[in-house]
Amino acid sequence: METFEVVVGRIGKPHGLRGEVTIDVRTDEPDKRYVPGARLLAQAPRGSAFSRRELTVARTRWHQSVLLVTFEELADRTAAEGARNVVLRATVPADERPEDPEEFYDHQLVGLAAYDTDGAALGEVAGLVHGAQDLLRIKTPDGREALVPFVTALVPEVDVDGGRVVIADRPGLVRPAPDEDAEA
Repeated sequence: METFEVVVGRIGKPHGLRGEVTIDVRTDEPDKRYVPGARLLAQAPRGSAFSRRELTVARTRWHQSVLLVTFEELADRTAAEGARNVVLRATVPADERPEDPEEFYDHQLVGLAAYDTDGAALGEVAGLVHGAQDLLRIKTPDGREALVPFVTALVPEVDVDGGRVVIADRPGLVRPAPDEDAEA
């Protein structure tokens, strides 16, 4: 069965003395991803001495609005401190979809054809940029790259099964603004 990886969080600071850590949750399904026995792929930041490639969830609990996780491999506060900023990924089946129909995994979007609201081809989704505001990276037919905020006002339609996204293009968003054409 084909699988893919999704980022589900980043390890934060230690909590207590027994290896428990805070998690910067990066999934809308934390109760599904952080279950006892779940094995998560671990990617340490550059320059880190942390060498484990995988961590196993032992226990989880919510403290106020913060997810606290104990991993089998992090026995104490020192080990937990060494894991700070490690990015956690879960391996999921390729046919799995998020529970919310308005949410998508990156691999579902990459490769979709991009069209404007009139049906004219704009290019293809080349990737996503995650941050405070997720952005679709659109590769245009002329080789340029445009970043489109992934919000309903600008991306009113996502049809994964149909292989397309619709973008409410505005001058300078995907196509160059008229004054940019004159300068070129």
